[in-house]
Amino acid sequence: MIEVLVVDDDVRVARVNAAYVEKVPGFHVAGEAHNAAEALSQLEALPRLDLVLMDHYLPDDTGLAVVQEMRRRGHQTDVIMVTAARDVSTVQAAMRHGALQYLVKPFAFAGLRAKLEAYAQLRRTLDGGGEAEQAEVDRIFGALSAPSEPELPKGHSPTTAELVRQSLMSAEGPLSAQEIAERTGVSRQTAQRYLKLLERTGRARLTLKYGDAGRPEHRYVWATRA
Repeated sequence: MIEVLVVDDDVRVARVNAAYVEKVPGFHVAGEAHNAAEALSQLEALPRLDLVLMDHYLPDDTGLAVVQEMRRRGHQTDVIMVTAARDVSTVQAAMRHGALQYLVKPFAFAGLRAKLEAYAQLRRTLDGGGEAEQAEVDRIFGALSAPSEPELPKGHSPTTAELVRQSLMSAEGPLSAQEIAERTGVSRQTAQRYLKLLERTGRARLTLKYGDAGRPEHRYVWATRA
């Protein structure tokens, strides 16, 4: 599990963001903080912390000042800025202080989910260690550039798309269109149509299962789990 600290001056917003984080497979909220002092205290107190979702406008200091102090104390915890601050100077400063991503409020769950999934993909890319050729370097730097949730083409239902997405994300391995249909209650043809859409937009990956005879079975896996 990726352990996350949620920092936001508004308690209600912090709880909503924490609930969002918990909905993304592979992520767990280790703590919440509502000001700079609490954030730094949590950083020292939590036994393990991988990622901080950092608000910028805090009552006792700025989120960027917290990031600076984190680095001064030797904390290399990753940071994604989640804030209403949208001036270019703040965005630039966040980049210089090592923030991996910057999500502007207000945002929907899909926006945060895309950032978290991209972050999870980055961690998997880096897990191998060792030396990297240029292609691998490009993949590392591109891992956080995952597209936001794509617009659905005309004739596609957001509800059905979410059902198919959740089925893929919760699966332990690749699923066929028939298996998706059985899990969601839609027809096999409908499941196949949405799976192809997810594949085209990079959210799912196609794998082939070869049997003893005949054509290979098309099976799909959520992209960040492949």
